[in-house]
Amino acid sequence: MSVGELYSQCTRVWIPDPDEVWRSAELTKDYKEGDKSLQLRLEDETILEYPIDVQRNQLPFLRNPDILVGENDLTALSYLHEPAVLHNLKVRFLESNHIYTYCGIVLVAINPYEQLPIYGQDVIYAYSGQNMGDMDPHIFAVAEEAYKQMARDEKNQSIIVSGESGAGKTVSAKYAMRYFATVGGSASETNIEEKVLASSPIMEAIGNAKTTRNDNSSRFGKYIQIGFDKRYHIIGANMRTYLLEKSRVVFQADDERNYHIFYQLCAAAGLPEFKELALTSAEDFFYTSQGGDTSIEGVDDAEDFEKTRQAFTLLGVRESHQISIFKIIASILHLGSVEIQAERDGDSCSISPQDEHLSNFCRLLGVEHGQMEHWLCHRKLVTTSETYVKTMSLQQVINARNALAKHIYAQLFSWIVEHINKALHTSLKQHSFIGVLDIYGFETFEVNSFEQFCINYANEKLQQQFNSHVFKLEQEEYMKEQIPWTLIDFYDNQPCIDLIEAKLGILDLLDEECKVPKGTDQNWAQKLYDRHSSSQHFQKPRMSNTAFIIVHFADKVEYLSDGFLEKNRDTVYEEQINILKASKFPLVADLFHDDKDPVPATTSGKGSSSKISVRSARPPMKASNKEHKKTVGHQFRTSLHLLMETLNATTPHYVRCIKPNDEKLPFHFDPKRAVQQLRACGVLETIRISAAGYPSRWAYHDFFNRYRVLVKKRELANTDKKAICRSVLENLIKDPDKFQFGRTKIFFRAGQVAYLEKLRADKFRTATIMIQKTVRGWLQKVKYRRLKGATLTLQRYCRGHLARRLAEHLRRTRAAVVLQKHYRMQRARQAYQRVRRAAVVIQAFTRAMFVRRTYRQVLMEHKATTIQKHVRGWMARRHFQRLRDAAIVIQCAFRMLKARRELKALRIEARSAEHLKRLNVGMENKVVQLQRKIDEQNKEFKTLSEQLSVTTSTYTMEVERLKKELAHYQQSPGEDPSLSLQEEVESLRTELQRAHSERKILEDAHSREKDELRKRVADLEQENALLKDEKEQLNNQILCRSKDEFAQNSVKENLLMKKELEDERSRYQNLVKEYSQLEQRYDNLRDEMTIIKQTPGHRRNPSNQSSLESDSNYPSISTSDIGDTEDALQQVEEIGLEKAAMDMTVFLKLQKRVRELEQERKKLQVQLEKREQQDSKKVQVEPPQTDIDLDPDADLAYNSLKRQELESENKKLKNDLNELRKAVADQAMQNNSSHGSPDSYSLLLNQLKLAHEELEVRKEEVLILRTQIVSADQRRLAGRNAEPNINARSSWPNSEKHVDQEDAIEAYHGVCQTNSKTEDWGYLNEDGELGLAYQGLKQVARLLEAQLQAQSLEHEEEVEHLKSQLEALKEEMDKQQQTFCQTLLLSPEAQVEFGIQQEISRLTNENLDLKELVEKLEKNERKLKKQLKIYMKKAQDLEAAQALAQSERKRHELNRQVTVQRKEKDFQGMLEYHKEDEALLIRNLVTDLKPQMLSGAVPCLPAYILYMCIRHADYTNDDLKVHSLLTSTINGIKKVLKKHNDDFEMTSFWLSNTCRLLHCLKQYSGDEGFMTQNTAKQNEHCLKNFDLTEYRQVLSDLSIQIYQQLIKIAEGMLQPMIVSAMLENESIQGLSGVKPTGYRKRSSSMADGDNSYCLEAIIRQMNAFHTVMCDQGLDPEIILQVFKQLFYMINAVTLNNLLLRKDVCSWSTGMQLRYNISQLEEWLRGRNLHQSGAVQTMEPLIQAAQLLQLKKKTQEDAEAICSLCTSLSTQQIVKILNLYTPLNEFEERVTVAFIRTIQAQLQERNDPQQLLLDAKHMFPVVFPFNPSSLTMDSIHIPACLNLEFLNEV
Repeated sequence: MSVGELYSQCTRVWIPDPDEVWRSAELTKDYKEGDKSLQLRLEDETILEYPIDVQRNQLPFLRNPDILVGENDLTALSYLHEPAVLHNLKVRFLESNHIYTYCGIVLVAINPYEQLPIYGQDVIYAYSGQNMGDMDPHIFAVAEEAYKQMARDEKNQSIIVSGESGAGKTVSAKYAMRYFATVGGSASETNIEEKVLASSPIMEAIGNAKTTRNDNSSRFGKYIQIGFDKRYHIIGANMRTYLLEKSRVVFQADDERNYHIFYQLCAAAGLPEFKELALTSAEDFFYTSQGGDTSIEGVDDAEDFEKTRQAFTLLGVRESHQISIFKIIASILHLGSVEIQAERDGDSCSISPQDEHLSNFCRLLGVEHGQMEHWLCHRKLVTTSETYVKTMSLQQVINARNALAKHIYAQLFSWIVEHINKALHTSLKQHSFIGVLDIYGFETFEVNSFEQFCINYANEKLQQQFNSHVFKLEQEEYMKEQIPWTLIDFYDNQPCIDLIEAKLGILDLLDEECKVPKGTDQNWAQKLYDRHSSSQHFQKPRMSNTAFIIVHFADKVEYLSDGFLEKNRDTVYEEQINILKASKFPLVADLFHDDKDPVPATTSGKGSSSKISVRSARPPMKASNKEHKKTVGHQFRTSLHLLMETLNATTPHYVRCIKPNDEKLPFHFDPKRAVQQLRACGVLETIRISAAGYPSRWAYHDFFNRYRVLVKKRELANTDKKAICRSVLENLIKDPDKFQFGRTKIFFRAGQVAYLEKLRADKFRTATIMIQKTVRGWLQKVKYRRLKGATLTLQRYCRGHLARRLAEHLRRTRAAVVLQKHYRMQRARQAYQRVRRAAVVIQAFTRAMFVRRTYRQVLMEHKATTIQKHVRGWMARRHFQRLRDAAIVIQCAFRMLKARRELKALRIEARSAEHLKRLNVGMENKVVQLQRKIDEQNKEFKTLSEQLSVTTSTYTMEVERLKKELAHYQQSPGEDPSLSLQEEVESLRTELQRAHSERKILEDAHSREKDELRKRVADLEQENALLKDEKEQLNNQILCRSKDEFAQNSVKENLLMKKELEDERSRYQNLVKEYSQLEQRYDNLRDEMTIIKQTPGHRRNPSNQSSLESDSNYPSISTSDIGDTEDALQQVEEIGLEKAAMDMTVFLKLQKRVRELEQERKKLQVQLEKREQQDSKKVQVEPPQTDIDLDPDADLAYNSLKRQELESENKKLKNDLNELRKAVADQAMQNNSSHGSPDSYSLLLNQLKLAHEELEVRKEEVLILRTQIVSADQRRLAGRNAEPNINARSSWPNSEKHVDQEDAIEAYHGVCQTNSKTEDWGYLNEDGELGLAYQGLKQVARLLEAQLQAQSLEHEEEVEHLKSQLEALKEEMDKQQQTFCQTLLLSPEAQVEFGIQQEISRLTNENLDLKELVEKLEKNERKLKKQLKIYMKKAQDLEAAQALAQSERKRHELNRQVTVQRKEKDFQGMLEYHKEDEALLIRNLVTDLKPQMLSGAVPCLPAYILYMCIRHADYTNDDLKVHSLLTSTINGIKKVLKKHNDDFEMTSFWLSNTCRLLHCLKQYSGDEGFMTQNTAKQNEHCLKNFDLTEYRQVLSDLSIQIYQQLIKIAEGMLQPMIVSAMLENESIQGLSGVKPTGYRKRSSSMADGDNSYCLEAIIRQMNAFHTVMCDQGLDPEIILQVFKQLFYMINAVTLNNLLLRKDVCSWSTGMQLRYNISQLEEWLRGRNLHQSGAVQTMEPLIQAAQLLQLKKKTQEDAEAICSLCTSLSTQQIVKILNLYTPLNEFEERVTVAFIRTIQAQLQERNDPQQLLLDAKHMFPVVFPFNPSSLTMDSIHIPACLNLEFLNEV
């Protein structure tokens, strides 16, 4: 490849320019060897003739192709030289706003002078774990590289940050440390990473200052070592400092400041604790006012001082030490303001004893005032024989004072650094460390002194280390690829270093001159001239004898020798130091004590020059002479050697900070300043070393894909790509030295890639020309055929016309003579017609032209009108929308006010409706009771009818017996008894008739009473119906009013409530996630403690102590039926005595009443047993009598029944008491949350009281009736067995009872009427008892009527109370109206915002209160109904038991023996187990269970089995068993999930089972809301005794934790595949091209293996997830949420990588993305998951892919992009446009103007400032209720579970 080929026409080159350093130009003529000039065209179209040095043959630098401009890595450029580097940095910085660029192993960071959103936590996580060349250049990428190499290679690392002041070194070092603190956070609770970050504010306060170049310039260098343990967590840190600029303490140049701490302390001088410092404003002190302005724009010194104090506290510096530090700093300010007065002789001076500043200085440091005053103005001279005290001149005193101030500050600085290191020190063993070196760059000024000499000396050492490291890496790369290694000549600055530090070098001569008593700067300079004049790096200026020049690697620097000796000596008078050593304050004395003196070098120098100090890493030996330390140069050389030893022992990483301009303008690039810094920092040296070898490297595969177009067709048949590449290169590049074939890569010399790009472009251009030629030829052929056909047609018509003319001519000739006149006429006519036709044609064309013009004009006007219409419509709509939005805001505020009023009214009406509802509940109870009484009367009537029939049969038998006797008497001789017998028969018949008539009378009376009762019941039912209708009307009115008033706002409120619910659910689930993480962390710490201790013996495992409270974290009063008093007391205690204090007295009284009833029951039982014993003894002693006394039997039966009733009553009282306790607990929980709770509580007490009274009355009635029935039966049996004895005495147990007088008289008359002759006294007495029962029922009816009237009165009182509440609410509304009027005084925006916030918060709270009140009232209603059903069921059971007892007695009477057989029952869906088998159950069913064991069983079988066990415990009313089983189950599941925390199948299995158990507890809870889909059989399986609401909450929380673990596992499996499959893999083969890659692709952190994935791998993995979840019966809704979360993660990871990678932002990547997304959407549709919302989560990625493919040129394109990319933020759109990279030269870049247009159009968007998506964001999960269709009795337990100990019930 000849020079002529390179420098041909249209080739672009770089030429020098005095303003822009380098300028681009284009050749207008080919260059030929021997030409003396080049014909160039500049970018402004100016023609230039550029001369060439023929002897040197120095042609201008070639420019890289546009496709390579803007690369992430400068080494990827084909032409590596200074203009290419400068142009690439400029393009990236100005056009793409990229401040970071790689240059081989160096990260070039340009200070943007603007805050950029690229340092957040999301960016840290995005770079964590990534290879260095995979992402865009960033300081985080360098930090990740160092962290990864430390972890993999187990070798210490260093990050060297350098640059001049204002370039951003400190900020870059701070961000690197923040990255380490985030990624390698401490594993313990010491939070050492926070302390590391906290050291930055302190060091900035005491070591940073404002300079002309930087507002926060670091005036010292530091090296921070961050220590890591074996698990690579931060365990400690250590800091070394270098070259503190002490001279700034006493002098500042114009527009500069002293160290920040002085101004911060002055800003906080007004605080009470700083009164004793006697500080005022910073302008009042000499040391802080020399630079002029004492403030910095945008900096609050008081706020920064507070941060500094917080950092001191965080690092463990005690408050007393902080005050001492501030005293020392304040004393320095006072020392600088001491007034020194010169005496007349000029050789002495004095200080006034009344000097306030000196007094404050001595007081703050605790030294004697007189001594300090004396020794500030005097000095001691010691000779061999005597000691003299000598006075000093004014200048000497000022210099001594300044030296003392600098020394104090330097000692304090060293003390603070030492204590920071102590705070960051750790006792743990350090495994490795990463060092961050923040050090100054190369400096050169107009006047350079000792400080610049030390700084440039340090940079010489660092540059030498940098060059050797780069050279070493190059050599390793060549050896790895087996490339022949040839020595590269690079700049070696060892001679320059030897000039400075070698024996008899500059530093040695300086130290030697300092030891000479009369040494001067001029003598030292002369020695330098004599010694080093022959050195090539040392020069003597022509016009000066006190200056010298050193040729550094970056530039020549002239140093002025004045002040070198003084600064190197750094003299401080010993007498002053001795005074400070004798301070009464320990801290001050320790600062200057010899043992504590850490060696920081302090310097004193001339005023205007900067002053520098060193803190050496090694303390030197104490000097034996009067000097306190060695010279500054010696200390600096020693510390620098230690630093280089440390750096050489680590793997270095380089960050070079560039200052783009001196005016601190954001994104302004000064080429001159940039080139100067690039030359000084070694970036160009890196480029030169790379360019000397093979800077361009291509993998064989990438090279083949890129340059496949240059391969001949026959060579493509070869399958070996390496061979093809070899053949192509050998044919294209003739010089074999221009490339080398490595093991995996091809190495090219500089410029070869550009040459190959040129050949590739020429190939494409040739192919394009061929295609154009063919297409154009085809078009011309088509055009030729069309013209040929038209020509033939015209010829045919013309020839026909000529033939017709010839025929016409012959015809005219033959008839010429005859038709001459006709011929003439015809000829004239034809001429006229020709003229006329021509005129018509001309007119037609003319008119058509005018019509077309008119049409175009009308069309343009129509288009303009249309445009105006749309624009005006758009403007009108925008104006209307603004007006409508304002109106809506006003309407919302007004409607909210109106809604608030209506809501309060509705609340009042709702409360009244609830009261009516409760009244209706009472009325329904009364109606049910009356109906039950009617049924009982019917039963009694039936019983009496049966008794009457028995009596009739008895009389019939008696008549038959008498007939037999009559016949017997008739047969007896001698007697004539027929007459008497007939009379007796007649009398019996009469008596029988009377009995029938009496029975009829009783039946009529009973039927009348029954009719009356039915009528009364009907009236009550009618009244109840009226009340129900009234309640329904009220409800309908409430609903109608609410619908009318809230119809417009209902949709918005629903959306707001739904959004708030989602946010609340998200926050709650995040809390659950944090709780699970804390629990996991606690378990890990506990395991570690167990392993560390390893002590013998049994230690209780905290997991065994877990309970429901520890798992749920939601202690509350249960709503289940509480079995005993202790449980209720315990729950009240858990709520808190404060909340339940107001009802505790009622609670204790009820408890006392229960104890009294228990004692009474025991006494009655004892008396009953004694009575039975006495009766049994009487039966044994007394002989049998014919006249049986039935009193003991009757009393025994009565007492037995009464005992049973008392026992049942006692149980009911217990239940009532427990219900009341529950109400008390519920009221304590509500804590006066609603106004209706006291009313509901009093209503509950009244209902219990009324029910108790009614129960007492009913009990007496039942006892009376049952006792009479039993007695009547016994009397009837006695009457049958014995002869009738009318005079027999009968004693009835109820005769002693109190009976109403009128009822007794009426019953007596009835007895007398039926007792005319011989009567059955038992029967008559029975009739009398029926009367008493009848009267009892009448009393019950009266009682019910009285209760109804009482309830009506209560209802009226309730209405009055509600009216009073309404008045109060009206008053409150008026007050709020006044408040609202006051708010109108505010601005409109503030009014709207304030009103909306207040109304939303208030309405939300009120709605929540109302919902809670309604739910609790409905729960109480259901509870009371359930109680009533239980009472009715118990009463029916009691009646059935009594009927069974009567039937058994009848069977005994008949002497019939009946065998009772047990009926076989089916499986009831309950499993019974013993308490001791619980651990075995949990082990077999939870802990040791594998999902594969249940592959063929019912899904979620463990959940069903657990519920059946819970149901049996509920059936047996064993609350301890339920609690223990559920707690053990939850703990077992947690244990399994902790053990299998990376097993997707196990986690999915237990998520499905936990959700199913939760659904079962809801489905069978007895709550009607969950039972709507249950069958009748399933309703039988509901829980009866316990309400497990709290456990449902615990299971819900556990399900959330399991879901989050499932998502974490799935994301961990998918995340490594996403970037490779979505962005890097070629789904569409051959679509994407490969661009040249730079040095960073050779990152040592990259793995050797091929970890690429394709999209099919992701789809296979998601298929596996879907199959597992479906097979295990996970709810479909949860599966949808899982894949929505996973697709969001795919979207976030892909988009974040797209935003951080320039190499993938291209048109082909957009096509690949759209194809991949379409495949994922197709997969969702194939699995019926498209309703999950997963596609919506991919919308940002879809729009990013479309953005990559859209046109990006015109204004219309910008509008289309803005309207399309609604899911992308403005920052993301601009970032993608900045990163967009063409893949070939035929595609244009996105212009800066277009990007500015996009930004201007997107200004109105209120987008978040976050650039990246939160890949860790998790949507709140919802577990919708999903009832099962299976019944418990249909579930079969397989034998593989080993649950034989479970018994089916």
